[in-house]
Amino acid sequence: MNQAGADKAAHDYSFWVKLASSCAVFAAISMILVKIWAWYVTDSASMLASLTDSVFDVAASLINFFVIRYALMPADEDHKFGHGKAESLAGLAQSAFIFGSGLLLVLHAVDALKSPQPLNRPELAIYATLFSVFMTLALVMVQRIAIARTRSLAVRADSLHYQSDLLMNSAVLVALWLSTQGYFAMDAWFAIGIALYLMWGAWGIAKDSADTLMDKEMPEDIVRQVEQIANAHPHVHGIHDIRTRQSGRTIFVQFHLELDDDLKLVDAHGIADKVEAAVVREIPDAQVLIHQDPLSVAKKNGVHKAPSDDKNDEATPTVTRPSQSHQKTSE
Repeated sequence: MNQAGADKAAHDYSFWVKLASSCAVFAAISMILVKIWAWYVTDSASMLASLTDSVFDVAASLINFFVIRYALMPADEDHKFGHGKAESLAGLAQSAFIFGSGLLLVLHAVDALKSPQPLNRPELAIYATLFSVFMTLALVMVQRIAIARTRSLAVRADSLHYQSDLLMNSAVLVALWLSTQGYFAMDAWFAIGIALYLMWGAWGIAKDSADTLMDKEMPEDIVRQVEQIANAHPHVHGIHDIRTRQSGRTIFVQFHLELDDDLKLVDAHGIADKVEAAVVREIPDAQVLIHQDPLSVAKKNGVHKAPSDDKNDEATPTVTRPSQSHQKTSE
């Protein structure tokens, strides 16, 4: 990827994550104002639970609004690998907010089960909930596009909030309708089910965020893709000690490249540059660090894997490589 392509990718990433976070703040504040009015008029326990969840959504969206902008700041003297991990910190914080929302919903639901009461003007609560469903649907559509284009953990965590809100608001609609039919306790049971869904989702977001903060290796398919790209170069005899991690949108890749012993340093450097360019071409958000090893050293240290081993490994994509004699002839 050339510099123009890299700049465009960075611009697209910035545009979509900023758009998603701004839309989330606007939608959450709008829904809070409508739900405050509906709860005040109807005294609905399920509407109060929905309002409480929306307050947590605003807090989470505000975290995203500022954290994403910080994460997009370029690397500086104190943060030479960039600020991308701020997104994972935001995801971790949001998982705590989601879990807290779930617990509060359970408390509200249990309280409602103790003394079910008929609602005042339930149709107003229904209108407010329909407005929330419409706003949330529009927001989730924007967030899904942003996630597909950026893989942002912070936007993904925020989107989980609002996907659960769709379920919750749908359940609130059903509960409000059932309350008009005399089934006053049903809204509480719906709220408990949604709370369990919220807390399960919070666990997944917390785990993914912690994995990124702890520099967990990228999925195996990315590692194998890097191996395949590097081994495709005719002068590369193998690679070893591959390490990968992710910070924000950036994927860091480093490995040792096994080359002929008699290569000049400038030639080895040129080969490494070509391999690096090939990796970045296939993985645009990658930053690649390559160490060149003489083939004899790799064999002596027991880290060299012969090409025939790759061909016999069914799980590893095979790469057509020229024979050793052909390589020497071409040199």
